[in-house]
Amino acid sequence: MKKIKLITIEQLLEMMESKEKFKLVEVLSEDSFKEGHLPNAINLPVTNLKNLASRHLKKNEVVVVYCMSYACHASTHASEILLNLGYNNVLDFKAGKQGWIDNGLELEK
Repeated sequence: MKKIKLITIEQLLEMMESKEKFKLVEVLSEDSFKEGHLPNAINLPVTNLKNLASRHLKKNEVVVVYCMSYACHASTHASEILLNLGYNNVLDFKAGKQGWIDNGLELEK
């Protein structure tokens, strides 16, 4: 099985700053997404990820998934699902929304 690749907030910010092409995916519920999410993120809840992935993600694009925090395991679960579906460039931003906020960064609504 492929290993899940974790990225830090610095790596994510660098990707954003250098305008790298990637899809940022919040895997929490729609309600949680509406309360606030990382800039330019899309919402594909982990509970329905298998059904939604092919409609919103390309197998060859870089996909960064995140959930709430280090204590939340939804992004890791989502990474496993995507890897099993054949997505090869999946990155798990484990710090999630809480890590984003803790670094003084704004959520989008």
